[in-house]
Amino acid sequence: MTSYQTRPLVHVARLCHISVLALSLILAACGGASTGLNGSNGSNGFSALSSISLETPGLHCAAGGARIDAGLDANANNQLDASEISSTQYVCNGMTGNAGAAGSAGLASLVSMTAEPAGANCANSGYKISVGLDANGNSVLDVSEVTSGQYLCQGTAGANGNNGISSLMVIVAETAGANCAYGGNKITSGPDTNLNGALDIAEITATSYTCNGAPGPGVSWTNVSSTAVAGQSNIGYLANNASEVTVTLPNAPQIGDLLQVSGVGAGGWRIAQNAGQSILTKGIAGSNAPAGLSWTARDIVRTWDGITSSGDGSKLAAYVVNGQIYTSTDSGVSWVARDSNRGWDSITSSSDGSKLVAAVNPGQIYTSSDSGVSWTARDSNRNWISVTSSADGSKLAAVVNGGQIYTSGDSGVSWTARDSNRAWISIASSSDGSKLAAVVTNGQIYTSSDSGVNWTARDSNRNWRSIASSSDGSKLVAGVFGGQIYTSIDTGVNWIARDSNRNWYAIASSSDGSKLAAAVFTNKIYTSNDFGVSWAARENNRFWRGIASSANGNQLVAVGSNDQIYTSVGVQTTPGVAGSITGGQYDTVSLQYVGASLWLPLSYTIFSSSGIQAN
Repeated sequence: MTSYQTRPLVHVARLCHISVLALSLILAACGGASTGLNGSNGSNGFSALSSISLETPGLHCAAGGARIDAGLDANANNQLDASEISSTQYVCNGMTGNAGAAGSAGLASLVSMTAEPAGANCANSGYKISVGLDANGNSVLDVSEVTSGQYLCQGTAGANGNNGISSLMVIVAETAGANCAYGGNKITSGPDTNLNGALDIAEITATSYTCNGAPGPGVSWTNVSSTAVAGQSNIGYLANNASEVTVTLPNAPQIGDLLQVSGVGAGGWRIAQNAGQSILTKGIAGSNAPAGLSWTARDIVRTWDGITSSGDGSKLAAYVVNGQIYTSTDSGVSWVARDSNRGWDSITSSSDGSKLVAAVNPGQIYTSSDSGVSWTARDSNRNWISVTSSADGSKLAAVVNGGQIYTSGDSGVSWTARDSNRAWISIASSSDGSKLAAVVTNGQIYTSSDSGVNWTARDSNRNWRSIASSSDGSKLVAGVFGGQIYTSIDTGVNWIARDSNRNWYAIASSSDGSKLAAAVFTNKIYTSNDFGVSWAARENNRFWRGIASSANGNQLVAVGSNDQIYTSVGVQTTPGVAGSITGGQYDTVSLQYVGASLWLPLSYTIFSSSGIQAN
């Protein structure tokens, strides 16, 4: 460590928030006869001394710090007695940083020492010590940031006296540790008794520390031009690549840790998860986190058999075998009985939930244009077993078990028979009603691309039980009772077997076909967030009979025979490595770890057309 006497030099030192401080600052104030000539008969001039002591949090330093006293050693005992103090200066610790989505670290406390010419403040010149907080973060104590200042002045020259003993001060960086939890500075002082211009260890009479404030929960930013990076706590990542940049959550975060991602490049970003981790997404507007993780029982035990949902999941309609139809306008919280007791066997809804179609087996088809308040009987008595609707409710298709397929282009007023008599069991439609897909018990799958006028047999004979379609009709999923589940991404031309042999009974799909839910009779509900490639068991074993999904897959509703209605809302990503959230160029999100392997969104900004998505 090198020290300097302060008479010929001026130094500025930053007292905290510096990782490496190479500069040593020595404040040396000369004695009363420091400028006098050496004489043989004069007495020694008074030495100027400084003293450092800890300042507890209070009036002078809100977060504590150090008190620097200075004065002349009038009694020549090489100690600055209380009666000799002529000036006092405080160097305060930095304050704790403010919390926020990108909170700042503690403000750095700065001190500067400049030469003060002879004048009103110091008759024989001296030094001005200024202290303040580095509000603008430029590591310089600007005039506007000075909060206090004191002067350390030279003593009056003695007549033919010897030079007084100088008092030296040294300021060096203090690393984070026992003395300063977040680092800071160490200040030592004492008289230069050997007159070598350096503060030697034996000459130190006082030691104090000025410490950095605790950092707020902020982030430091780093540019990522690669396509993958292992995330670290309290780091912000600028995803800067033409391809998607994957940032994996920190593996062992502490409560309060942050992670932020901003999409700079055209490829956007993905936040991936480690085993067991999940991101709460309910607070992100438009997020479509998958449902199915938790379920809430609704209404009472009845012989429920089928259910349908509006696109936003707010309007629901379910029916009871040989009972009534029940509707809900609050996502299943409350239910109202509609129409009469009938042998209902299928129900479907328009996207807005205003138009409903229900089939009776044996009996007629019934339509409603007021969300189920009133109903009108349509067509003839048949063994109707499944019905489907276009998004606007104008194009309908229904199948008769042992009979034909029937289509309607006028919301069910009139119907036209299609194809042949088969053991039809389930039918699904694209949003515009042009693409249809139907399954036959112990038969094949049949598809139509012209609203049911013509049909093509697909795949093989199986014990098909149900089928569902994406909004555009290109992605299909069908279940075999006692067999596997099958998916197609080319409108039914080719099919891939998924999962295991189960009693697949009812299936629902999100509008894009990525999020699927299937009910297994006398078993569990299974969900998939990757177009059916992988499946996860949800809820408990029940006599599941029907299931429906909102358009984004964020809400599910299912019914069980001799059981209740169950609803599930997606509030978080799928736990573990299968879950993630994605954003496009200029989309941003800030996450905070809240414990229990959960990350909470503190803020987000959406610029891209797709927004922030979850799975």
